[in-house]
Amino acid sequence: MNEPESDRIVRTVASTQSEMTEIILPNDTNTLGNLLGGRLMHFIDLTGAMAAYRHSRTHVVTAAMDHIDFIRPVRLGDLLTLKSSVNRAFTSSMEVGVKVWAENTRTGGIVHVASAYLVFVAVDEHGRLQNVPQLLPETPDEIRRHADALRRREHRERENARRHRERLATAEQDATYQGKP
Repeated sequence: MNEPESDRIVRTVASTQSEMTEIILPNDTNTLGNLLGGRLMHFIDLTGAMAAYRHSRTHVVTAAMDHIDFIRPVRLGDLLTLKSSVNRAFTSSMEVGVKVWAENTRTGGIVHVASAYLVFVAVDEHGRLQNVPQLLPETPDEIRRHADALRRREHRERENARRHRERLATAEQDATYQGKP
């Protein structure tokens, strides 16, 4: 991990905020003229990483896309605006929230089209975990997102433990079936 002084650094949610805008072109769409879900996920991952970089000031890797809501389709020619910020920082990981809007370029109408939560992990150039600064939520909304991020993390940890137990049980069943002790 990096030097202990980074443990004393505290950054605000506002200092992590990032924004990206893309125009949706034919190569981004399916046969119905709607933005491909995978392409939207790519944009979300990029915007989320920007917030994680701003907070950690080191390399980050995507550890999980915890949740994504596709609310409505994004059409060919729309402007897509993605906004992200760190919701909570743990030891070497950060939860980032990303919210996405589409703007109809002809009417100027703007609609919320997607939201997601991602987890990024800070690493050095050799892939070793790095401590991240603490996060200071200031507004009521930031404080709520900070608390919600802890609940989502606890849920992820319970699910990971459950899946691990299932894999072990399946491996034991396979070994028994194959006649191994």
